[in-house]
Amino acid sequence: MKNVQDIVTLHNGVKMPQLGFGVFKVEGGSQTVESVKKALEVGYRAIDTAAVYKNEEGVGQAIRESGIPREDLFITSKVWNSDQGYESTLKAYEESLKRLGLEYLDLYLIHWPVKGKFNDTWRALEKLYKDGKVRSIGVSNFHVHHLEDLFANSELKPVIDQVELHPRLSHQELRDFCQKHEIKVEAWGPLGQGKLIEEPTLKHIADKHGKTTAQVLIRWHLQHDIVVIPKSVTPSRIEENAQVFDFELSLDEMNQIDSLNLNERFGADPDNFNF
Repeated sequence: MKNVQDIVTLHNGVKMPQLGFGVFKVEGGSQTVESVKKALEVGYRAIDTAAVYKNEEGVGQAIRESGIPREDLFITSKVWNSDQGYESTLKAYEESLKRLGLEYLDLYLIHWPVKGKFNDTWRALEKLYKDGKVRSIGVSNFHVHHLEDLFANSELKPVIDQVELHPRLSHQELRDFCQKHEIKVEAWGPLGQGKLIEEPTLKHIADKHGKTTAQVLIRWHLQHDIVVIPKSVTPSRIEENAQVFDFELSLDEMNQIDSLNLNERFGADPDNFNF
């Protein structure tokens, strides 16, 4: 891992940056435009958005204004719960493209496993993929049992499962399952939504390396082969979060961070989500 543009290869052969930039809770309009432009300027090439974030237009504007060729970027969006189902998902995809001002997405995800709907939604994603409208398809917030259900009712496997993941919620069982099935795990909320920044073990390790806690958290994900999408609207932090390639956590430090797991969520549980 040498820089912010280092890639991982998905099981369908598509390559994506392992470190990306997330825009969850970034306000639409100028805040999105400015933060995405800053991320692209720093060197990020993967941007993760979603229909429900209401900032796809801003992401699209930032991409156009950056002047970076489309083929050098990796853009992800997600179908929201109220749009799930076969026909409605196909329509939602076209609407996301229109808002982004793009001709295709690199990755399209089912945002949450809506019971009774996600298999039909997945069929729509398979169609989009087979028709060459999207380069890869995946899921978000799926537990092992959701993935097993999907496998039993589908032709194609997701390339990615994007879940809340950080040292307090390390998802070892899910990671093992995904590794076995060649599904990449991607972490949203990798900094514990800011709640881990003052954690003593992390602070101690960060001080030892002359780094911030956020940088140590990002590095922990990278060394576990997890795709990670930290979010920030602060230019200095956007820059800082990409400066994680000039140090390495030792095996002992990785183990210390692993031991922080409490299976504690800061976001919603997919099994008890208010769909």
